[in-house]
Amino acid sequence: MTEQHPRWFTHRLRVRYQETDQMSVVYHANYLNWFELGRTELIRELGLPYRELEARGLLLPVVELESKFKAPARYDDLIVIWTRVAEFSSLMVRFESQIRRESETDAEPSGFADKPEGELLVSGGTKHIWVNRDWKPVRVSKEAPDLYALLEQAGRGVPS
Repeated sequence: MTEQHPRWFTHRLRVRYQETDQMSVVYHANYLNWFELGRTELIRELGLPYRELEARGLLLPVVELESKFKAPARYDDLIVIWTRVAEFSSLMVRFESQIRRESETDAEPSGFADKPEGELLVSGGTKHIWVNRDWKPVRVSKEAPDLYALLEQAGRGVPS
């Protein structure tokens, strides 16, 4: 039996001027915004927009954050946010993220891919717990079994 690995979801964007600092590189906090963008677009691609999660009373606060900076992104760079479900349970989910620079000739539409490509700029991830509107932990397998099934597929590398 071959081992399955979670597939990566890719989301492309171009670095905007307002995301850079006086040194002409992307200000470090913007990478965290891009991690969030990758997570929300991954969940949307799985078929359940984040807005719908909140409408169901499910919230997903960050409880851990990790980032390792390798190289800076600069104004007008084409970057790709790589995101995948690295670990999940009924109570929590952990996303792995990478920000990579891509050449203009390698640009492809956003979607799922097996292996990150491009120059690694930042790697890291976030861990979240499922809570309700009262900030009480909930089991997503009971509150939203359809979402749990989607995350299970994504976390096991099953194509959506």
